[in-house]
Amino acid sequence: MINKERVYQRLQELGKIGLRESGGVTRHAFTAEHRTSKDLVAEYMRQAGLSVREDAVGNLIGRREGRDPHAPVVLTGSHIDTVCDGGIFDGGLGIIGGIEVLQTLKEQGIETQHPIEVYAFNDEEGSRFSFSMFGSRGVIGDLSPKDLEMKDKAGMTVAQAMSEQGFDSVKIQEAIRAKEELKAFVELHIEQGKVLERNDLSVGIVTGIVNELWMKIVVNGEAGHAGATPMNLRQDALVAAAEMVQVIESEAKKTGSTVATVGRFNVFPGGINIIPGRVEFTLDLRDISQEVSDQVEAAIFKEIERICQERGVQIETEILQRIPPTPCSQEFQLAAKKACQEIGLKYFCLPSGAGHDAMQMVNICPIGMIFIRSKDGISHNPAEWSSMEDCADGVNVLYHVLLDTAVRI
Repeated sequence: MINKERVYQRLQELGKIGLRESGGVTRHAFTAEHRTSKDLVAEYMRQAGLSVREDAVGNLIGRREGRDPHAPVVLTGSHIDTVCDGGIFDGGLGIIGGIEVLQTLKEQGIETQHPIEVYAFNDEEGSRFSFSMFGSRGVIGDLSPKDLEMKDKAGMTVAQAMSEQGFDSVKIQEAIRAKEELKAFVELHIEQGKVLERNDLSVGIVTGIVNELWMKIVVNGEAGHAGATPMNLRQDALVAAAEMVQVIESEAKKTGSTVATVGRFNVFPGGINIIPGRVEFTLDLRDISQEVSDQVEAAIFKEIERICQERGVQIETEILQRIPPTPCSQEFQLAAKKACQEIGLKYFCLPSGAGHDAMQMVNICPIGMIFIRSKDGISHNPAEWSSMEDCADGVNVLYHVLLDTAVRI
């Protein structure tokens, strides 16, 4: 039905932009690599017969008109940006797959009642500014002036980076879409886990997306001379922080569903002969149940308070983002099951453990997600890989779901 060779060839071509010696891809928001990748995707969109535009927050949008141009729009897509040394399928598949569906509709001469748009969302990963889903937040109107002051490692703010790329941060409100103009958003994505592979299935239907808590924790102790300060008189921020990390792992393991990660860890002043006086680290906490996540968070900080008292240190915390669990609509799940049956595919229903732009879009329209199998469950890694056949299965399911949602004429 869809052209699987074209899908795979475009994924490989897009994957060359930002390619590093490690074999991984690095394309951060508002960089030259990101700009080049958007230009290439825009060309794919034009080849599919779509009108192309960029909105005020840097989302790239391709539109195929419907019979009724005023009917609510059906949206699909994902993101082009990557983590450091990421893979070529994360994000890219959802965009290339969406474009392929619309190009196939054009080639087959099929019209729909509703317009369909493919979104290449800007900065889903949050790798540069530690603030994820920037583009989709812009679409739902959830960006504030404070968000634009977030800084990258070089000290550049989001607003400054936008300006370098020709965007005016004062105009971000222009990216907002009204609820009444949208019908649904459907995102095709790699699973980034092992569930489908273990069940020997190429396609999964997502039931919902876990919550996402990102937090920065600073431990303040007292720096001192490594040789002249007795062990019982130390306020070692690093030792206290290390104990806190163990608590985070221990509390998360107790539920069987929670995952917690400390992804960044910085020690100051960083001298070999200096007792660490300050440590900064991040916490990423997720669960499909908000209640369970809240309980784990409370348990972690109860133990952290104990550690602070025992070791004579203090902590500062900053919430970087807090996103609740996201349910996928029942209507979408039924449409996806119907699509799999029409194609002759077995499927598996599962939650998403990773965050996606759909988590933001649910605030303005019903959402759905389709997963395809990830080899060995690997993602955010140069070894990330999915077969051509699995990609094709996912895009074919997306084809049927979009056609069903946009109403074939």
